[in-house]
Amino acid sequence: METREILEKVKSGEIPVAQAERYFRRKPFDDIGFAKLDTHRKIRTGFGEVVFCSGKSDEHLRQIFERMAQEEGNVLGTRASRKQFDLIRELCPDAEYDETAHLVKVIRRPAAKQGCIAVCTAGTADIPVAEEAAQTAEFFGSRVNRVYDVGVSGLHRLLASLDPIQEANCVIAVAGMEGALPSVLGGLVSNPVIAVPTSIGYGTSFHGVSALLTMLNSCANGIAVVNIDNGYGAGYLATQINRLAMRKEPEQK
Repeated sequence: METREILEKVKSGEIPVAQAERYFRRKPFDDIGFAKLDTHRKIRTGFGEVVFCSGKSDEHLRQIFERMAQEEGNVLGTRASRKQFDLIRELCPDAEYDETAHLVKVIRRPAAKQGCIAVCTAGTADIPVAEEAAQTAEFFGSRVNRVYDVGVSGLHRLLASLDPIQEANCVIAVAGMEGALPSVLGGLVSNPVIAVPTSIGYGTSFHGVSALLTMLNSCANGIAVVNIDNGYGAGYLATQINRLAMRKEPEQK
């Protein structure tokens, strides 16, 4: 249960104070031997711990997902293979897998979608990273508009899609090759742009280094840059910005 849920149940008399007190006295992590699961992360940051699946042994991954699903209800796993998903589904039959974004999701307490984030790609080859960003943001409760294949080689496509981009509280710009899309968007929107370089491109793109350097050297203002192919990091940061914007809206009224 979440902190607010426990407090509401104490208030309504559904659970006794002593039971709630035991919950809050628990250690802020769950030591399962090979890992220490940060069970209080959502209390501190508003975001539950996320599982990076790549490189984990089958048994470790199974135990982590099973324990986190019991504790949190919702679990997000990034960089997961189909084989890893099949292992997780044996313990969590309600688990879902996205082949494009390589994400595993267990969602037992759906979050209401709020605010708006625009996720844009330069090309269709950038969509896997963009989907990791978009679905991360949706998992954490953000509403997402996808605007794909609007790279600088055809600016008329981007200009035709400006309305949903300019309305967003935050824009994620995903691009490989030379990585120019975030600079263009930075001059067209009033809210922050998160640039995500991808490893898409020919030889001198250096597996995304060229796009990364372009984004870091952008002359446009209001652009932050995450690591190469780090869609998850962009989706997380965009959700933080989106939540801040949602908090300020009632004050503006």
